[in-house]
Order: sequence, then C-alpha cells, then structure tokens
Amino acid sequence: MATSHVDPHRRSQDARRRILEMALSLRNDRAGGSLDHYLALLQDRMPLWLSILHDLSHRAGKGDVADNLLQVARAGIDYYLAVQGAAQPAFTSPRVTVRFRDALREAGLGPETEVAPVAAYLEAERRLGRVRPDVDPEASARLLLAGCFHRAHLEMFAGASDGPERDAGARGIVRELRLEPILNPA
Repeated sequence: MATSHVDPHRRSQDARRRILEMALSLRNDRAGGSLDHYLALLQDRMPLWLSILHDLSHRAGKGDVADNLLQVARAGIDYYLAVQGAAQPAFTSPRVTVRFRDALREAGLGPETEVAPVAAYLEAERRLGRVRPDVDPEASARLLLAGCFHRAHLEMFAGASDGPERDAGARGIVRELRLEPILNPA
C-alpha cells in the first residue's frame, strides 16, 4: 500500500474544497447554526488531521514505530474531541444525518480517508520488519483510530478526570496494538 507524495498544502486545500462542496450540498437541509458550526470546524480541523495521517508515509523506517503512532494518537484524541462536541447538536434530525453521511461519501471524506494512510504506514513498517509479520495493517489502523475516538468520547461525556490522563491514554492505545516484532531468544 504505497502512498503517493502529494504536497501537504495542496492536500489541505483539497480537503477544504471538498468540505465546502459538501456544505453546499447540505445547504437545503440546514439544522440552524449547529450544522454550519460543525462544517466550519471540519473545514478548520480536518485538513491538519489528514496531513498528520499522511505524514506517516515519510516516517516508515525512521524513529520508533510506537512513537510515530503516539503522535497520531495524541492528535487523534484532540481532533475527535473537537469535532464530536460540535457534531452532537448538528445532527438532531435523522434526515440531516443521512444527508451529511451521503455528502461525506460523495466528497470522498469517509472513514477510509483516515484509515488508508495509517494502514499504508503500518504495511510499510511490516515490510521493513519493524512490526510483527502477522499484523493486519488495516485492522490495526482502524483500532488505533477507534481507540482515539473512544478516548475523546469518554473525555467529552465522562470528563477528563475519568480514566488515565490523556497522554497515558494515547500511550495505552498504541501499546495495546501490540505491533512490536517478537524477538527470537538467542
């Protein structure tokens, strides 16, 4: 799973353009200012988040795999915490939710937009022997992102003091992926 190199500025501008196109397609289904606020927040936060994910492709074979993924986990928790809070009031109508979901797919901003760069990074690290050979890169990418989403969800609804401190939570998410190669005893 090779990721082609695209200028990060161009990628950010493309993500912003796709979010604006999605917003225009939802214009007739507005749920007041909440949806507008959510779309504005996505336009601001998603390009940086996607850039962090795509930057992993430049880290394959460099540094420590867990440290590389820890940066993603920290940023992921921050991203999901910001966007989840704004999403709650925006989707009070099932009709708006379905339209948003469709617009997200049409804009090419569905879940695979996040999963693919992480999976490509893990596949590259697996080929280099820096993660276990039996690791499923796509499943591990989904687990990493789901862990970040879950941590953000807990912080938002239960409070930051419920559970481990955020950085410890991010470290736990990465550790529990159990990606490290098993060393053969000498």
